[in-house]
Amino acid sequence: MSGSRPDGGIEDAYEPTVASRRFGWIDRDLLSVVGGGAAVVLVATTLQLSFGSYDISPAAAWRTLLDPAVLLDAAAWRAFLLGATVPDFATGTLVVWTIRLPRVLLAVLVGANLAVSGAILQAITRNELASPFVLGVSSGAGLAVLLTVVVFSGLLPFLPLFAAVGGGVAFLLVYAIAWQGGTSPVRLVLAGVIVSSVFGSVQTGLFLLIEDIGLVRSVVAWTTGSLVGTDWAAVRMVLPWTVCSLALALLGARELDVLTLGERTASSLGMRVETVRFALSGVAVLAAAASVAAAGIVGFVGLVVPHIVRRIVGSDHRRLLVGCLFAGPALMAAADAGARLALSPAQLPVGIVTGLVGGPYFLYLMRKRGEFGGL
Repeated sequence: MSGSRPDGGIEDAYEPTVASRRFGWIDRDLLSVVGGGAAVVLVATTLQLSFGSYDISPAAAWRTLLDPAVLLDAAAWRAFLLGATVPDFATGTLVVWTIRLPRVLLAVLVGANLAVSGAILQAITRNELASPFVLGVSSGAGLAVLLTVVVFSGLLPFLPLFAAVGGGVAFLLVYAIAWQGGTSPVRLVLAGVIVSSVFGSVQTGLFLLIEDIGLVRSVVAWTTGSLVGTDWAAVRMVLPWTVCSLALALLGARELDVLTLGERTASSLGMRVETVRFALSGVAVLAAAASVAAAGIVGFVGLVVPHIVRRIVGSDHRRLLVGCLFAGPALMAAADAGARLALSPAQLPVGIVTGLVGGPYFLYLMRKRGEFGGL
């Protein structure tokens, strides 16, 4: 009902409705995912900052991280974000800020990229088993990165660009194979499996060209996904691509909702299905390629996270994508903390940990539901 104001006017009865339309998609389930993801990242960050060959108490680690002498030091931020010389800080400060914090930040960025990329690809194919790895994006980006490292090592500063090109070429091949006067979700998945197998075989063959045993070990670790040796240069490399791809993904949430209704329904609503599908595929490729360039081929994050979040918040892609922005970093940060600390001083590739989590989870789903795959 409308009420009177002191000036004799009528209150706008539609203000609550406008507000509910604008923020009504933010519900309790989404807030639980956001809060839970943030809490997991906070715990994983505390573990990463505190423990290792140079032990620091959790309280001291956070005091170092929140030290105004670093937070307000312009020279320090020029070093972190622009690659300038790091100021002469104390040992504990250098360990926290230049070794451990970049690894946490990269885990967060990679987790968000892979989760959002998986959510987009699952909507495009209308198949909850789709992921950057299944559709050949990770394999294409990985092959491009491996070629750059082994053959064109002088072009390493352009690694994310080559990864994006490799992922894009792989997805174009998938599209070409799946195209028969149009594409279908089933043909896209089958074509992705073919391209992934071929590119994976070429990656394995490239190992025969590497004579340096140390390089072979690092490449093998990279192909299973690893954040070992991460520094601010890796964060600087991934951050711009991440911001761009995640922003575009959120802007395309409505289109993703329409695509999940089916091609006929989407076309009847005026959508140019193939154009939108191809554009959103490019966003997914960009997000996945940035992650592959920085952390290697990390399996199951792009597959497991969207599936779990969808079961909690539903299929509305505004909620799903926002949930993935918190759940993806949570899984990646927790897995990396376990990979680094479980067998300390030895460090496992983070991809092994995500595989140990993702495999049993999908086995559980298969046993519980019997049949799944379509959205």
